[in-house]
Amino acid sequence: MHIEQVFANNEKWIQEKLSANKDYFNELAKGQAPEFLYIGCSDSRVTAEDIMGVQPGEVFVHRNIANLVNSVDLNVMSVLNYAVRHLKVNHIVVCGHYYCGGVKAAMQPSDLGILNPWLRNIRDVYRLHKEELNAINTEDERYNRLIELNVQEQCINLIKTAAVQQAHKERGLLVHGWVFDIRSGRLIDLKIDFPNILASIMEIYKLS
Repeated sequence: MHIEQVFANNEKWIQEKLSANKDYFNELAKGQAPEFLYIGCSDSRVTAEDIMGVQPGEVFVHRNIANLVNSVDLNVMSVLNYAVRHLKVNHIVVCGHYYCGGVKAAMQPSDLGILNPWLRNIRDVYRLHKEELNAINTEDERYNRLIELNVQEQCINLIKTAAVQQAHKERGLLVHGWVFDIRSGRLIDLKIDFPNILASIMEIYKLS
């Protein structure tokens, strides 16, 4: 695609929005009040708004390689705190996807340079669940199970934070773990058990 096509597409999009609602952009400019914070992968095939069927203003989005929630990553922590404490979202979603390149790279025993510190977080997930993963016979099944477990562990990382604990106590904020199946287009709810996870980690991670 030529860069000029992007601007042509933008003009077409503007006209489509205005034909449906002449005040669309004026209303959009008034501010945002999303219900969801979506933390997803940077993969170009997985766009939050499309797979969720939502419009601009309805979901606050953060994306990085393999949808990680790393407590020393100021980017994701800033997004989290802004979304929870200022935008007052009521749901946080961590959404991974099958055939994730970041997770695949983390499974390879090779030096990937600058990516090593980032991928170590996924390798740590493998270490935590090594017995289950090593018992899986095929590489593809092991790979996709690690993708699910990575989503689960990132949800736990969210539940460890003071912002999430406080918002859950004050207004019932919930954390959800999803996987997008690229082969079918479907979202799969991993049914993260927020109350039990929270209760199980509070002895160590209680911050609010």
